[in-house]
Amino acid sequence: MKQERKMHFQEGRRAQQQLENGFKQLENSKRKFERDCREAEKAAHTAERLDQDINATKADVEKAKQQAHLRNHMAEESKNEYAAQLQRFNRDQAHFYFSQMPQIFDKLQDMDERRATRLGAGYGLLSEAELQVVPIIGKCLEGMKVAAESVDAKNDSQVLIELHKSGFARPGDLEFEDFSQVINRVPSDSSLGTPDGRPELRAASSRSRAKRWPFGKKNKPRPPSLSLLGGHLPSTLSDGPSSPRSGRDPLAILSEISKSVKPRLASFRSFRGGRGTVATEDFSHLPPEQQRKRLQQQLEERNRELQKEEDQREALKKMKDVYEKTPQMGDPASLEPRIAETLGNIERLKLEVQKYEAWLAEAESRVLSNRGDSLSRHARPPDPPTTAPPDSSSSSTNSGSQDNKESSEEPPSEGQDTPIYTEFDEDFEEPASPIGQCVAIYHFEGSSEGTVSMSEGEDLSLMEEDKGDGWTRVRRKQGAEGYVPTSYLRVTLN
Repeated sequence: MKQERKMHFQEGRRAQQQLENGFKQLENSKRKFERDCREAEKAAHTAERLDQDINATKADVEKAKQQAHLRNHMAEESKNEYAAQLQRFNRDQAHFYFSQMPQIFDKLQDMDERRATRLGAGYGLLSEAELQVVPIIGKCLEGMKVAAESVDAKNDSQVLIELHKSGFARPGDLEFEDFSQVINRVPSDSSLGTPDGRPELRAASSRSRAKRWPFGKKNKPRPPSLSLLGGHLPSTLSDGPSSPRSGRDPLAILSEISKSVKPRLASFRSFRGGRGTVATEDFSHLPPEQQRKRLQQQLEERNRELQKEEDQREALKKMKDVYEKTPQMGDPASLEPRIAETLGNIERLKLEVQKYEAWLAEAESRVLSNRGDSLSRHARPPDPPTTAPPDSSSSSTNSGSQDNKESSEEPPSEGQDTPIYTEFDEDFEEPASPIGQCVAIYHFEGSSEGTVSMSEGEDLSLMEEDKGDGWTRVRRKQGAEGYVPTSYLRVTLN
C-alpha cells in the first residue's frame, strides 16, 4: 500500500507539472503578444511622423510604412498564438481539476478504506491470540504464587551453608613476643625462622593480621585450591589453627558462593534471533566483507587471550620456583591445579586460533574472487576531477559568474514563482533515471527499513552508487526501490 500510495502521488505530480508547463507557455505567448503590439504601435507612429515630415524622402516613408505593416502582421500572429494557447490551457486546467485530480483522490480514498479494513482484521486476529494466551499466563501466575508461598528461608539458608561451608578453624591466640631479652633478638642460623623451628611471627603478623579478620580489607587472592571449591577439606586443616597462607581469603569464598548461587537469566536477545537468519560460529550468514571483518576481530581476541594465558603460565612457574626454594612462602603443590588449568586454556585457544585462521583464509579468498569478477567486468580508468578545490579565487569567480547569470535572466512576472497546485510538493520524490545496471550475485532478504529484497541472478537498475558505507541503491523491475549490500552485486555503469 505504501508503494501504491507513492505511485498515486507520482501521478498527481506529473499532472501538476503538465499544467504548470502549460501555464508557462501561456505566459510566454502573452508577453510576446504584448511586446509585438507595442512594437507595431511604435512602428505606426514612426511611419506617420515621417509621412508628415517634408524633409523626409519618399524611400524613407515607404520603408517606415513597410516596417509598420510587418509589425502589424507579427502582432496578429502573436494574437492568434496567444488565443490558441489560452484555449488549450483552459481545456487542460478543466481536465486537471474536474477529471484527473478527482480520479486520483478516489484512488487514494479506496486505498485508505482497504487499509482500514486490513487493520481491523489484524486487530481482530491480535485480540483472538491474546484471548488464547491469557489462560496460559493465568496458570503460570498461579504456579508462581504457589511456589512463592512454599518458600522456606531457614531451610534454604541451612542447605546453602552445608553446601558451601569453608571448613576453616578459628585461629588460636597470639603469643607474646618479648623484645626485652637480648637472646630473642639475636638471629639464628636461618634468617627465616627462630631457633625452635617455628616461623618468625614478627614479620608474619604485620603482613597477615588483616587476613585473619574475614571482613577487613581484602588483599589480592591467591590461586584457588580445588579442595576449597569442592567444599571439602583435608583432615589436617580442621585439626588446629590455620596459617594465613594455608588457603584463600574467606571473602574470596563468600564471593564465589554468591556467584554460584546467583541465578543466571537468559537474555532475550538469544531468543529473538536476527530477523530470520541463524547466526553461525564462522559468520557465514553475513556478507563476505562483513564475515571477513568479524573473523579478523575474533582472531585478534583469541590471540590476545592466548598471550594473556601464556604470560600467566610464566608467572605461575616463577611463583612455583620461589615456593620450592623458600617453603615458608607457600606450598608449591597448591599452584599445580592452576598451572594445569592454564595449560588447558592455552591448548583450547590454540585450536580456536587455527580454526578462525582457516575460516578467515576462506573468507578472504571469497572476497578476492568477488572483487576480481567485478573488476574484470567493470574495469575503466577513473574520471578526472571536474571541479577544482574551493579556494578564494574560485569562489569569487563562481560567485561572479553566478551573479552574471542571474542578471542575464529575465525577471519572472508576478505570480509565476508560486505553483498553481502544491498539494504533492512535500510527499513526492521525482523519479530518477538509472545510472547503470547490476546483477545480484547472492540472495538478499531486505527485512529492515530502507532495504529491498532480491534473488540470485536478478537484473536490477542501479540508481545510486556506493558512498563508502557498503550499500548501493537499486530498483527492481516491479518498481520497488531500496538499498542492498554492494558486495552482493555485479555492477555495470552506463
